[in-house]
This record gives sequence, C-alpha cells and structure tokens, in this order.
Amino acid sequence: MRLGLVDLDTSHPPSWISIERELGHEVIGVWDGGSVHPSGYAQKFAAEHKIPRVYDSLAEMSADVDCAIIHGCDWDTHVVKARPFVEAGKAVLIDKPLAGKLRDLRQFQQWTRDGARITGGSSLRFCVETRAWLAKPVEERGAPHTAVCGCAVDDFNYGIHAYSMLCGIMGPGIRCVRHLGKGTQRRVQINWADHRQGGTGGRMGFVVVGKQAAWLASYATIVTEKNVCQFTVDTGKLYRALLESVLPYLAGQTATPPVTMDDLIEPELAALAARRSWLNGDREISLAELDESDPGYDGAAFAVEYRKAKYG
Repeated sequence: MRLGLVDLDTSHPPSWISIERELGHEVIGVWDGGSVHPSGYAQKFAAEHKIPRVYDSLAEMSADVDCAIIHGCDWDTHVVKARPFVEAGKAVLIDKPLAGKLRDLRQFQQWTRDGARITGGSSLRFCVETRAWLAKPVEERGAPHTAVCGCAVDDFNYGIHAYSMLCGIMGPGIRCVRHLGKGTQRRVQINWADHRQGGTGGRMGFVVVGKQAAWLASYATIVTEKNVCQFTVDTGKLYRALLESVLPYLAGQTATPPVTMDDLIEPELAALAARRSWLNGDREISLAELDESDPGYDGAAFAVEYRKAKYG
C-alpha cells in the first residue's frame, strides 16, 4: 500500500516506518497538525526518513494514498482526521487510543458498518505473548475466568494498553465496570455478560493503571480452570505484532478484520465506564449506561501536557 502518516506527535511514527517498509508498504507522505511539534518539524522528519512529500492538507493526501495512519495524541481529532480518507474510500489505521468520547467511537462503528476499512488501537491487543497463549488448545490451557492486566504512566493514553490486553485475553462481551479505588494506582473491576453479581462462573477481569513511581512493563496474570499463566510483555515485539495483524486487512488482502469494530472499541468503552465510576462514588457502571453527553477523556488537554513534557 501507499501509506500516509497523519500527525507525528509520538515515538510511534519513526518506530513503525521500518516495519511498514519491511512488510512491503511505501510511506509516500506526511502531514502534521502541530499539536506537539513546532512548525517545520514535518519537513525535517520527511527528510530524515526519506519520505518524498509533506502534504499541506489531508484532502490532498487522501487522493494519493491507499491507507492513512493517524498517530495524533489528541484523540479528540481522530474522527475529523479520518473523515477525508473514509469519504475517499481509503483505509485508516488509528493509533491508540481510538477515541476518548462515546460519539467518536460510535462514528467508527457506523463507518465500518457502511463498509469502511478502519482498525488499529493498542498494540497490546495483538501482543505475541497473548497470541501464543490463545494459540494453545483450550483443552491444555483452559478457558480464562479471571485475569489481571496492568501498566503505568497514566489512566487512558497509556492505560488503554491494559484494557486492550485484557480484552484480547478474555474476548468480547463486557457488561459492567467498577472502579475499586485508587491507591498508588487505580484498580478497576470488569465483568463480562456471563458473570452475574452473586452468581458463579463467568468472566471477570481487573485492570491496574495510572501514574506510578517508576515505569512498569505491561503484565498479565490469567487464571483458568486448568492453570495459571503470567507474563510481562516484550516491548521490542509490540509494533510488528500490531502491524502484521492489521495491515493485511487494510490492504484488502483479507476481507475479515483482525478484530471487529464492535469488539475493538470495548477497551475504550470500559475505560469510559471506569472514569464514570470513579466520578460517581465508585458505583458499578454498565456499558449500556454510557451516553454521548459524557465528556470522556480530554484529548486536547493531554496533547498540551504531552507537548510541555517534550519541549518544556
């Protein structure tokens, strides 16, 4: 595919380019909205990475590429920046988090129902450790009934990794979420539809996220009726695992997405429910309660803090 990079905010764009090229794709252009980097950064980036063009507009880029990769750390702009490509019939890969508001997540659902090729999210959804565990016969590993996933840094931009890894392990069907309180980090309980309050059986997970004194590797503990599996994630393999999972679908080499959009947005929905829970006395919040009036996580505010951390 001919790829266009939209926003160069994070460490992901330079880290992904070599993998994208190794997988047979061509990066033909970049566009940067300036949320993080100063004027002129896109030109410098393109020169350093031998990318032939810096675009003045997303409309121009949408005419030339087969797929846009949206890397912006202001997740509130993801829908706006995806729209020109969707309307042009091009594929879109959206870096994590997909969005921080329910209305934006619903827009991605609607676009995919209308036939658009959109995927992405956290690379932890596709990490090699989870895939290796899932590849084992169920008769050997058992079916997961309880799992704990965690990481550090923040509640959403990085925290979405833990929610995503948990969903990759447990599968779809989250029913409700409850914040269990904040010690050093936030602890969140997530129940699936097959788990009922006071009942037996069913899937239950716990996410541990938020600021920590030091960086933590992403980790998981999985409990089944047969055994316990624990692992930390090899960060050196994360980006390739994501790109190998999503690019064939975006290129039209397969008609089946690696994860349906309804399932792909469940980590973000769980994170939205967790936020609503801690803002409402840690009460249990069902995903069905979420509504578009909730402001969700503020992408613009995060981008401002991200820029300050990078440039002072």
